Amino acid sequence: MKAIKIVIDPEQNLISVWNGGRGIPVEMHTTEKMYVPELIFGTLLTSSNYNDEQKKVTGGRNGYGAKLCNIFSTEFTVETASKESGKSFKQTWKNNMGTSGKAKVTSSSSDFTKVTFKPDLAKFKMTHLDSDTVALMTRRAYDIAGCTKGVAVHLNGTRLPVKGFKDYVELYVKGDQSQTEEEMPRKVVYDAVNPRWEVAVTASNHGFQQASFVNSIATTKGGTHVNYIVDQLVSKLLEAAKKKNKGGMDLKPFHIKGHLWVFVNCLVENPTFDSQTKETMTLKVKSFGSTCPLSEKFIKQALSCGVVERVLSWARVKSQDKLAQKQKGSKQNKLRGIPKLDDANDAGGRNSHECTLILTEGDSAKTLAVSGLGVVGRDHYGVFPLRGKLLNVREASHNQV
Repeated sequence: MKAIKIVIDPEQNLISVWNGGRGIPVEMHTTEKMYVPELIFGTLLTSSNYNDEQKKVTGGRNGYGAKLCNIFSTEFTVETASKESGKSFKQTWKNNMGTSGKAKVTSSSSDFTKVTFKPDLAKFKMTHLDSDTVALMTRRAYDIAGCTKGVAVHLNGTRLPVKGFKDYVELYVKGDQSQTEEEMPRKVVYDAVNPRWEVAVTASNHGFQQASFVNSIATTKGGTHVNYIVDQLVSKLLEAAKKKNKGGMDLKPFHIKGHLWVFVNCLVENPTFDSQTKETMTLKVKSFGSTCPLSEKFIKQALSCGVVERVLSWARVKSQDKLAQKQKGSKQNKLRGIPKLDDANDAGGRNSHECTLILTEGDSAKTLAVSGLGVVGRDHYGVFPLRGKLLNVREASHNQV
């Protein structure tokens, strides 16, 4: 496949996606007695990926996506041509896949697949494709351009300026409006570790950030593949930071992670996710089907990308705050030695009035809350798991309260 062409037309409420890869076989299915493209796009409970014993690095596995797109469209058209079959195929469905037109089959010597559809906006309580929805689709076009190296991605007739994951990462970082001239400079470190893994890292100004993809699926909340890379980075960067932080505060792994911005693009065999939206990958590392050991060269470059400098600068500020408190004779307000307490970085300091302690019902709920700190940061938020359940005072008596 050399090209992908995407058209988003809000005025006509029309979206189309064309790719020049190998076409779908235009052949009659021996059991279902219908053409294969019709079976794939217009018949429920059909997919070629149900067999979990077969290792695949595709995005979909159960055949839901294409059919749901058909079901939630007022009009849905599939066009494909298979050089191997020597035929082309075109069929249109209308009324949420309720009615299907007659398939048109002709001879062809080319390869391509094109899907054109008109979303049923009423189903989504919309009257038109608004700017936010179009922006999300545009973002997805850039995602695909970054994940499919060597494939020219066109959006509304214009080729996107992204030829691979490295270009995507650099474009992503350049678009970060949080960097100011007064802040420390940062650089992006990239490595194509092997054919299945691409990794990049730079310094973050707003807590831990990540942008990751599994088989071209945007895992917006990360998952085990991101943790796999982050754990390797944190281990090495923490070691280097401790050597430079002589006499400073005791640095922990989450101090390093809170200053990381990680990018991961990987191919994983039969990935599993926490939901159909596929925002978080849950597959265990041992089942990835490949490994991604970060090279010494990559680690060495990562040491100078700005993360360690930011951590040390933050540690110096924290140490100075503590020293100032001692000199004023003020009491130490930050609690120490409490098991399972993940305190806010600014707790007990001069900014403690801005801090919030999140109380959770048990350790499992704490894990969810801690993952959320990757978004809001650890400076103003801490987490502590409670034993048992909180008393519902609404139904409680005065004696119970």
